[in-house]
Amino acid sequence: MSILLLVLFLPLVGSLSLLFFNRENIKAIKGYSLVISIITFVISLFLIPNFNSANPGFQLVFDHSWIPSLDAGFRIGIDGMSFLLVLLSTFITPIAILSSYDSIHKKEKEYYFMLLLLQFGMIGVFVSLDLFLFYIFWELILIPMYFIIGIWGRKNRIYATVKFFLFTVVGSLFMLVAIVWLGYHVGGILKAQGIGHGFTSNFLVLKEYASKIDLDTSRWLFLAFALSFCIKVPLFPLHTWLPDAHTEAPTPGSVILAAVLLKMGTYGLIRFNIELFPNASIEYAGVISTLAVIGIIYGALVAMVQTDIKRLVAYSSVSHLGFVVLGIFSMTAEGMQGAIIQMVSHGLSTGMLFLCVGVLYERRHTREISEYGGIAKVMPIFTVFFAIAMFASVGLPGLNGFVGEYLTLIGAFMSPVLHSFAYSIFAASGVIFAAVYLLWMFQRVMYGTNDNVANHNLKDLTKNEYFMLIPLVIFIVWIGVYPKTFMSFSENSSRALVNKVMKAEIYKMPTLEKK
Repeated sequence: MSILLLVLFLPLVGSLSLLFFNRENIKAIKGYSLVISIITFVISLFLIPNFNSANPGFQLVFDHSWIPSLDAGFRIGIDGMSFLLVLLSTFITPIAILSSYDSIHKKEKEYYFMLLLLQFGMIGVFVSLDLFLFYIFWELILIPMYFIIGIWGRKNRIYATVKFFLFTVVGSLFMLVAIVWLGYHVGGILKAQGIGHGFTSNFLVLKEYASKIDLDTSRWLFLAFALSFCIKVPLFPLHTWLPDAHTEAPTPGSVILAAVLLKMGTYGLIRFNIELFPNASIEYAGVISTLAVIGIIYGALVAMVQTDIKRLVAYSSVSHLGFVVLGIFSMTAEGMQGAIIQMVSHGLSTGMLFLCVGVLYERRHTREISEYGGIAKVMPIFTVFFAIAMFASVGLPGLNGFVGEYLTLIGAFMSPVLHSFAYSIFAASGVIFAAVYLLWMFQRVMYGTNDNVANHNLKDLTKNEYFMLIPLVIFIVWIGVYPKTFMSFSENSSRALVNKVMKAEIYKMPTLEKK
């Protein structure tokens, strides 16, 4: 059996198995869920020796016919750009499950079922090579996330859940229309050649024909896909659902949302918008990059005035994901590589920030910055971990955040389609603002003065919390010190995609050749 199939289906089998557990046996439910997630991660590591980073194409492909009349199949595979995101998904889930031990105290059986089901959907999104299958996984993720926020969230969880659901569904409907139109269009071409039945959802076939669609049509298809993915990123001004979802979600939900779910949007922009519609991608690169830069600055400025630590970190995600989008639409190998490594880096550092906020919340049951002060005196070890996560998010050289942000800024600066240094200059200001709001928050929480006696007797990290945070620190430092270990997997796939875009017909227009 393919390793990729095991990685994909083991969480599903684990989640379904949980339904047969006695709901009173909480310890067994927690232990089983953690073991399944750890085994999934360990098996995913076996993808590494079976993956050839020199090959820019898809590998470990499994193709089984599902609905022959629609040429829809169970088609999965990975390339360098999806490989790292699959590993990120399998790595984060055990940490999220471990963080649930102290924060989830009701309906545990249903909760861990949802968490493993969510992992199944996340991996499915990144390995799908069939648009019909991709859409199923994309929508499947809504179900467990809806319940995780809606049942185990905070006071305004229903409002946040409905807002999250409506935003995502509206975008998904536009993507569904685009998938159907594209499938019929390419399927019609194949049928005229005596191949197929007039419809296809095979991504490997679609990417060969979609780039040849006339520019007017590809514009509409590009916008339909982009709307769905930009909502998920979320890109300014489609970001308003995210702060509410993060604020009301339980800590593990926020960790997975920040670390993996948001990357589904940026991954979709690379895999479908850039790959399928290179002409339209070049045409809209300036507009989307402008929105990305606005999001970088806006998210940072709004984060600066937040009084809730978790909401501050949520707005920091809006800012940091702007760098990813800017790198993608720079249409350079440096920018694309920066975007991919920034997806991973953001997942680690922001996920760790949410865990640290959760550690404080479990002790004080408040996230208001004004309620804290002098935490470093009573929780010195926790302060060190919080500082590492904070500095990684700031982009301190030697930690993971610096690598992605530096490459995306270089990519935008060198971009042959943006034609302006302004994108890099204004985006770089977001790094400065990030230092302001994160350092200021850290100073007030850890070293500020507060006479509240509730802060005087807080316990430092527990054994479970060490197990959550140490693996994140290892990879935060590893990526910061020697990013080649990770970037080598995606380098050839990134260059191949950029070369394809640069060969697009619109790029050969006289106005661009002169420049």
